[in-house]
Order: sequence, then structure tokens, then C-alpha cells
Amino acid sequence: MFSKVSGPVRLADRVAAILAEEIESGRLAEGGKLPTEVELVKQLGVSRTVIREAVSRLRNAGLVEPRQGLGVFVLPRRARPLDLEAESLGTKSKVLQIVEVRSALEGEAAALAATRATPDGLDRMRQALDALDAAVAAGGDGVDEDLAFHRSIAESTGNDVLVSTVRYLGEVARGGIRVTRANEARRGDFIEAVRQEHHAILAAVEARDPEGAHAAARLHLRHAEARLQDADAGFWTENGDLDVDLGPAT
Repeated sequence: MFSKVSGPVRLADRVAAILAEEIESGRLAEGGKLPTEVELVKQLGVSRTVIREAVSRLRNAGLVEPRQGLGVFVLPRRARPLDLEAESLGTKSKVLQIVEVRSALEGEAAALAATRATPDGLDRMRQALDALDAAVAAGGDGVDEDLAFHRSIAESTGNDVLVSTVRYLGEVARGGIRVTRANEARRGDFIEAVRQEHHAILAAVEARDPEGAHAAARLHLRHAEARLQDADAGFWTENGDLDVDLGPAT
């Protein structure tokens, strides 16, 4: 089944990777047994110590389960971690799907921020929005500043999971922000509408109005979707092959 392993990378790492690939591909099926330790030593050309360390890593990853006197069995596959970088994000349909996800996430983040934000948190939101306005006024695309504004809202919730999720979405899908902002830059009324929407979110958070903040954030994303729908085919031909961003910006 296997060929001998050699090279500068730690042998246990390479053996674990080989076995994991066999499991992920289905060649080693759920409920099936790995070859015996002796067989793996012979096929891979490594020591028993290397095999044991590799199997230990697979066990820690939840891929296999050693059973005393019976062997090492492949466990049912767990749900894969979210990996948006593996997705094809540079299409109109994917960008619009991303906007839907952001709408749910950022609406709740704004509502929580309205009830939980500290004075320092409010200051960070104001500063982030001022920086975004300044970047746009100076002719910049405002992508980094847009990310920072929405991230400051999430940070004000005090929910570390929410903060990590918003940060992840922003960083792995940064191109989508460029797509949405490039679309909005086509027209002056779009630029002004986006500015007003951002300020409406902040105003509701400052007013300690969770329902208003939730509504403002959701409205912002609904309008972002409508603006994207309005873009003609030529826009997508020029911009649709970007690495799309889930991140907080429109």
C-alpha cells in the first residue's frame, strides 16, 4: 500500500500525513483497521517508534482509535473545520452568499455592542470610523479601515468567539471587501450611502439601542447586496476573480 519514507522532514510527521491522507480519501475506510505495526514498518521503511508516534498524532486528531489487542481502527469522520480559503470566492454568487452570512453575524454583533460596549470601546469605534471616512476622502479603497471598524464593533461585545469569527472572515476573504467597495466607488451616491449606513450603526450603538443597532447593521448589508446586484456584467468581469472577502466591509 505504501512506499518507503525518506527526506529531511520529521519521519513521524510524514507518516502521519500519509496515513491521514489514506483516511481522508476513504482508502482506509471508517471502521476499518490500519495495517499492523509490523506491516507499516515494512512498507514505510521506518522504525516502530516512528509508527507509534505517527499513530499517536492521528489519535490526538480524532482520526483513529487504538483498541487493546485488536489493532488501530479508523473513526467516523468529524465535521471539517471551516476553511473558506479552500472555497472559490471570486464569483458574484459567492460574494452575495458572504453578504448573507455577514448580515446575520454583524447584526447580532451590533446589538450586543449596544448593550456591552465600554466608553473605551465606543472611542475605538469612533476612531475606526473616522479613519475610514478619512481614507475614502483621500481616494483610498478603505478596505483595511472598513475591516477595522466592523472588528471594533465585534470587540465591544466582549465575546471572544465572535471576535475571532469576524477577524477570520475578514482576513480570509479580504478580496470581497475590495469587490464590494470597488462596486460602491462606481457612483458618488453609493459612497455617501455607505458612509451614512456606517454612521447609523455607530449612532445606534452609542445610543445603547440594540434593536436599532441590529436593524442598522442588517439594513447596511441588505443595501450592500442590492448594490452588488445592480452591478453590470462588465464590473464582475473586471473584479470577480479577486480573492473574495467575507470581511466586514461594504
